[in-house]
Amino acid sequence: MKTLLLNPPSFEKFDGGASSRWPATREIESYWYPVWLGYPAALIRDMGGESRLLDAPPHHVSPEETANIARDYDFVVLFTSHVGFNNDVKLAEMMKNRRPDIKIAFVGPPVTTHPEVALRASEAIDFVTHKEFDFAVTEFAAGKPLDQIAGVHFLREGKMVSTPPKPLVTDLDSLPWVTPIYKRDLDITKYNVPFLLNPFIAFYSTRGCPALCTFCLWPQTFDDHRWRQRSVEDVRNEVEWALDAFKPEGLQEIFFDDDTFTYNPKRMVEMSRAFKPLKFQWSCTSRSHLDYETLKVMADAGCRLFIVGFESGNEQILKNIKKGITARRSLEFVKNCKKVGIKVHADFIIGLPGETRETIKETIAYAKEMDAETIQVSVAHAYPGTEMYEWFRANGVILNTTMSDELGQQLPMANFPHLSGAEMLEWVHKFYDEYYFRPKVVARIVGRAMFDGRERRRLYKEAREFLQTRARRRDLVKAGQV
Repeated sequence: MKTLLLNPPSFEKFDGGASSRWPATREIESYWYPVWLGYPAALIRDMGGESRLLDAPPHHVSPEETANIARDYDFVVLFTSHVGFNNDVKLAEMMKNRRPDIKIAFVGPPVTTHPEVALRASEAIDFVTHKEFDFAVTEFAAGKPLDQIAGVHFLREGKMVSTPPKPLVTDLDSLPWVTPIYKRDLDITKYNVPFLLNPFIAFYSTRGCPALCTFCLWPQTFDDHRWRQRSVEDVRNEVEWALDAFKPEGLQEIFFDDDTFTYNPKRMVEMSRAFKPLKFQWSCTSRSHLDYETLKVMADAGCRLFIVGFESGNEQILKNIKKGITARRSLEFVKNCKKVGIKVHADFIIGLPGETRETIKETIAYAKEMDAETIQVSVAHAYPGTEMYEWFRANGVILNTTMSDELGQQLPMANFPHLSGAEMLEWVHKFYDEYYFRPKVVARIVGRAMFDGRERRRLYKEAREFLQTRARRRDLVKAGQV
């Protein structure tokens, strides 16, 4: 079957599916690569089929255009999100109206946790998948009947039929590379993340994450806590291919978008030694557990930046969310990163279990002491299927409305008796203001932009978008939607 692998348009500037672990309209327009969709696109190609990966949001393809494109395909695999699901259903119905015989599968965390709800949402959805979907959709595209495909749910005579789950892929080297699919189907200049060099590409070296953070969507609902690794040689070979293939586009950086790229320090040393002869810049996700010697080896091999979820500066909150690393250890980690020359982008969350005004102030002070290169501050959002969602529900603090259907904004989903959702949102704004409007940070940003025209233009654009997003959120608070 001629197959369209689709990361759909939902809201303006919305990054909701594929590799977006925290689906929302971003404060600053940014998009992650649809890595998950790239694998079946390559598998179908390798089996002699015809596939196309369409990443609508960064390429600014409208729902109308998407539905028109889909008319040329027999089968659409749509990666949905909890936030974008209703809009994705409308899009699926639009595609069915234009071509009634088209088959549509929804994949992603929401259909793993609530398959029957998804199937009954619309007759336009022919089936949904359970967790990783690489082979399920590839087999369907090859003509295999649904009841003979592992890990799918579908309706038959009004009742849901579920086939036995397919074991998760363990031999990741057996999967094709995704970067040739990027080269074929995507424009890498459309992908912007403020703290990464542009243009960049992103892909995985592992799947799953052994960490037990209660809020994290992916390991709990989609790719599991079992950590599965590609061989260092396979990753290194894909890097070498990509560096050559994307040279005409001016590739500046490769980002390893694993749940936790650095989980095994020994593997990091081995990986760094394999990367060093290639002489390229790279960044990755990380936990704050790496020692100085490992960091030094990584920096010498071209590692430029880590994205690290510190979440909170309060030790009890870190225990509440099963973070597994202390705030004190994280400070030491960042100090060592600075010594070896690796930048850190720090992620924090307001509104985790145990949060109070005092713990928020403690986290802001902690972030200032840490002084990471850049930060992102989010309001806690617990997705169905996660342990934190069950905690929110058990404590009766979940708000009726967790997202604005109009904007796709990430809004508070909890109202603590002592801390309202609206106040949490204001604390996010205060956090940013107190952190970034410090003389040393202003000097750092201005100094970087002073001699780089592209950096000045980017900084101006991002500042404007950030202020616009803040204004929209405050309007929602005033309108009583938070």
